[in-house]
Amino acid sequence: MSSDTKAPSSPTTGAFFAQAALSFGIALVATTVGIAVLPVDPWVRAFLAIGALYTVTSAFTLAKVIRDRQEDTAVAARIDRARMEKLMAEHDPFRTPGT
Repeated sequence: MSSDTKAPSSPTTGAFFAQAALSFGIALVATTVGIAVLPVDPWVRAFLAIGALYTVTSAFTLAKVIRDRQEDTAVAARIDRARMEKLMAEHDPFRTPGT
């Protein structure tokens, strides 16, 4: 590999991570409190709570799948680049065929 190839750095800062975690926590607490104080029967409240839980777990699963797909694409691109660099390094345009 060439010397200009670096390991991918984390695109998120600590502040962005903290903001995302805080935002998620506030949204989850607000939804939970909203469902808890909703003036409806307990079975409706339970249905909404299960729906919210399902939404949260599905969002985590989707985020993981997207991240995994992105990582797979990045690894494949790096492998292809390394192969191309190796072929270019081994190629000698002045060599005569058969020698």
